[in-house]
Amino acid sequence: MSDIPEDLRYSESHEWLMLQEDGSVRVGITDYAQDALGDLVFVELPEVGTSYVADSECALVESVKSASDLICPLSGEITEVNEELEDSPELINSSPYDAGWIFAITPDDESEIDTLMDADAYRSFIEEE
Repeated sequence: MSDIPEDLRYSESHEWLMLQEDGSVRVGITDYAQDALGDLVFVELPEVGTSYVADSECALVESVKSASDLICPLSGEITEVNEELEDSPELINSSPYDAGWIFAITPDDESEIDTLMDADAYRSFIEEE
């Protein structure tokens, strides 16, 4: 069974979200997603300062098996990216919820977070896939 931390929110496209003290939201892909993709070999990070609308493509992760677009789970502006992933994309495989975070976004509307799944709902969602 995949690791699904209780304190995060989850999207149907398998991104996790963690609200930070400064109001930004850290985003990565779930343990379930990284396991399905396999060994990651490349990450194309979004540009800091770029704004996205929820459910739009904002980044790319590439594994030995396939490439997958990362879907922005919230509308807002990218405020930070995990530059360590440029040289070490495998951090997403080894530590998807810590060292493998991908970007931080300042949401246009923080209430969008409440529309995403909690851990129990995400657990049920992946069991149905």
